[in-house]
Amino acid sequence: MSGALPIVFNPASLIVLNVILALMMFGVSLTLRFEDFKRIILAPVAPIAGLFAQFLLLPLATCLFTWALNIEPELALGMILVASCPGGSFSNIMTWLGRGNVAVSVSMTAVSSLAATVLTPLNFAFYGWLNPHTREYLTQITLEPSSILLLVLLVLAVPLVLGMLTGRKFPNLVARSEKPLRIISLLVFLAFVAIAFSNNFDLFIERFHSFFWLVVAHNLLALLLGYGMGTALKLPVADRRAVTMEVGIQNSGLGLVILFTFFPQAGSMMLITAFWGVWHLVSGLTLSQIWARRPYD
Repeated sequence: MSGALPIVFNPASLIVLNVILALMMFGVSLTLRFEDFKRIILAPVAPIAGLFAQFLLLPLATCLFTWALNIEPELALGMILVASCPGGSFSNIMTWLGRGNVAVSVSMTAVSSLAATVLTPLNFAFYGWLNPHTREYLTQITLEPSSILLLVLLVLAVPLVLGMLTGRKFPNLVARSEKPLRIISLLVFLAFVAIAFSNNFDLFIERFHSFFWLVVAHNLLALLLGYGMGTALKLPVADRRAVTMEVGIQNSGLGLVILFTFFPQAGSMMLITAFWGVWHLVSGLTLSQIWARRPYD
């Protein structure tokens, strides 16, 4: 793979990362109910608007953005990969902190996590091919969407279903463990990212100028797409905030699992994806605190 950056990576860490992501998904789904899926049928406008922005507008806008600016292929593919991932598991918390509609956020998380089993590999392969600057690079990494589909199924869909069944059968256990599990999984994930960065500190410093502003701009684009979609459809403010968070908080942990499994030498893609995992928490918490202090319009 020409131009690949050398990443210091212990293959055993992949198992740890898969477990972390599965636990995060399991923890989120403990409070999900089958009624959350029905909610989209009964009140579909806000969730469908968010899913449209998340799985169509964001990957498309990312492809056009990286194409127009002729961004380095590996960096561009990292951005397309993040844009192809579903909403992050902490969007529900950010929505709650920002006084948004948590029910809308939860229903979007549930559906997007299942939809990602098909749409994440499909969008990554399609938009990576659509951008002429990344097309050749994509062929070099011999992408197999079916393999990615299976991986996403195992680390997202299976833990989601198990979490929902566990929450339904042991509601008292869920009440005690759901919040600590979320906090612990977040801390462990951030520790994993910190260790990955520390093991590749020289590379991180060397490429900081090339990926920092890309991640900031890309995350801002995601947040604006979510908010813009909610505004265009004249959604209530609480729904608009939920859609914004769901589109702007991406599951970068899934992106890292895909990278370490299939493209372990794609250093620039890892830098984009890992830094996104940190930055979207900063931007999400900042935005939620601003919203928490503002009354509804």
